[in-house]
This record gives sequence, structure tokens and C-alpha cells, in this order.
Amino acid sequence: MFKPYIGTSTNQDPKAAGKEAAAQVKAADLKAAFVYMSCDYKVPEVIAAIGEELPGVPVFGNTSFTGVITQGGYIGGDKPFVGILAFSDPGLVVGVGAAAKDGDSIKKGEVIAQEALQAAGKTDAPDYFYMAASPAEEEKYLEGITNVIGRKPFFGGSAADNSIEGKWLLYADGKNFADGCVAVFFWGGPKMANLFTGAYRETNDFGVITKIGGERQLMEIDGVPATEKYAQWRGLDKEAVSGGNLLATTITSPLGVKDRLGKLIAIRHPMGGNEDGSMNIGNVLSEKTVVIRMEATVDELISSTGDTLKGLIAKIPGKPVAFHLVHCGGRRAGIGDRIGEVAEQLKAAAGEVPFICEFTFGEYGFERDGENTCGGLMLSFTGFYE
Repeated sequence: MFKPYIGTSTNQDPKAAGKEAAAQVKAADLKAAFVYMSCDYKVPEVIAAIGEELPGVPVFGNTSFTGVITQGGYIGGDKPFVGILAFSDPGLVVGVGAAAKDGDSIKKGEVIAQEALQAAGKTDAPDYFYMAASPAEEEKYLEGITNVIGRKPFFGGSAADNSIEGKWLLYADGKNFADGCVAVFFWGGPKMANLFTGAYRETNDFGVITKIGGERQLMEIDGVPATEKYAQWRGLDKEAVSGGNLLATTITSPLGVKDRLGKLIAIRHPMGGNEDGSMNIGNVLSEKTVVIRMEATVDELISSTGDTLKGLIAKIPGKPVAFHLVHCGGRRAGIGDRIGEVAEQLKAAAGEVPFICEFTFGEYGFERDGENTCGGLMLSFTGFYE
């Protein structure tokens, strides 16, 4: 029988924090532990302490932007934090693969997938999988994993720190690194459903990507420098779309790209404006496709969390038993000191079902009949059910 457990700690001491959180999830037949924590900790010490409390249990995850949310509320802010969602189930089989970046990231994704299969003693594809990666080449790791197991539903998010300085870490299987990927495959146990959305409204401002630089630099929209076009759409001055200002400017009005079926708009978050009028974007772009300017107020960013969780519950054909919620760190920054309202939204929607919510610098999910997708400024809410 499947049973989830939640553990948290805000102890300043990394070893004590790991032990405190892990002690709350100790159980028979424990098969997996999702772990999210502050980058301010000595992360390997926290992981080692958790491992001592949960010997033999796969422990994996990443650092989370400023905090986590559980049924106990939001923890973090000016305190270090650690949160754990653990699964106990005699019928669940889990395989973990993890590696730091080294050469071609598509090939590295293939290696990670083979490692996860081997760890589980399996040759068949998993029912679904979890992925965590550094915010740089998520799509390439995903492509490599898919090359090995085919298209299987997935969920997860990118590691984050508290200040976008690259202080994030990923960890799994005794390894930890800032640049790389973690994949966790699941067989048996509970079924999984995912709702992946930006929860933004479309505007009538849209245009064709006519030039990109590399994969993540938007040079021109409709032949016009990207920051100039965006500023025209919103009536902004040059300062608002220059440098790091663009990141904050676009939290409530990012760009979006529709999938081929029109069922999913993957949000593309402009991360910075360059002197040549180009934008650095958090995910991969393609020329001759359309970008749409999206909108949401801060009030809507907050209310969308509860609405999305309710929407996920409505999609689930069985009884929900746990929720794994990935919430964009950029959205969280835009929400600011109103984060407690998000916690209340999630607690009300989840009811008695245990959950953990992390804050990431990239979100991963899928829609039926579409492909697994990576985005930014999004919510990837996953429900496990019987």
C-alpha cells in the first residue's frame, strides 16, 4: 500500500536539519525521497545526514529558490530550510541516474537513462519519470533520456539558488553537482497525472521569431529587435527592457509559444536585454514560430496556484494520495512577501492530501497527445493516485 510522508526542518545546522527532516519520514518499504533545500546549507552534509537516517533509500533533488511549502505552510525566507516528500510502497520500483555535464548533453541524457534502468534492474521503460537539471540544457538531457525509453510522461524542474548566481546544486545517488541532470524512473506504485500551465492570459500582441542567436537568444520578432518590439507592445521605455531589468519587467507579462495542438502554451521567460536589442531567454526557441505576449496580475499569479491544483485534482480519475508541486522561482519573486497567500491556496486545495512545493528556475511537464515540455514561469503540478 502506498503512503507518502513529509518532513521539514529550518535548523541552522546542516546535519541536524537533515536528521530532523529525515526522522519525520522514516517508514517501512521506503522507496524514494524527494529532497529540496536551501543553497545556504553545506548541501553534502544535509544529504549525508538524511542518508544516515534513511539507509538504502534513493535520495534526490535540488536546491530550491528561497523556500518550500507543505501542509505546514511556507518555510524559508531568511532561514535555511529542507523539505522531504518520501514514498513508501512495497510494489514501487525506483531507479536513479545522475551525472554532471560532460560533453554532449544529449548523449549524457542517454547515459543517465541507462544508469537509472540498471539501478532498478529493469530493461523495460518506466511508467513515468522525474527529472531535475541545471537551468541550461534541460531539453537536451530530456532528448537523450527519451532516446532510450521513448516518450514517457515526466515532471520536475531545474535547480535554483536564492539570487540567480549559480549557487544551485543537484544531488542523487551520493553525487552532487551544479551543472548536470538527475533522472528518477518509477515502475508500479501509484499512477501519476500532471497539469502543466503558465496560467497566463493571451494578449493580441504576437509575432514571428525571425532571428535567433544560438538556441536561447531571441534576436528579432517580425524583423524588429526583440526588446524594441516588446517595448512597443507594452509602451515601455528602453530602461525597462535593458539588462537585468527585463527579467523583472516580464514576470507578469512574459512570452509564450503554443504547441502544435494549441493545448499548451509553454512560457518563455526573457532573462535579460542586450545592447543589440536581443533577449536572453530561459528555454529553447525556433525561428519561424510565433511568440505571444502573455499577461497575469500578481493577484492572478497567487490565485492560479489553488486553481491549478484544483484543476489537477479534477483530471485525476482515482483517489489522490500525494502531490508534487513545481512552482517557478520567478513567479515566486514576483509574488514577494505575499507567498503566505500561495501556501493558503495550496493547503485549501490539497485538503488532507500531503504535498511539497519547490521553487525552480525551469519547469517540466506534459499534456496528453503532446510532448514532454520544458518552460519557465510555469506551474508543473503532479498528482499521485490509486
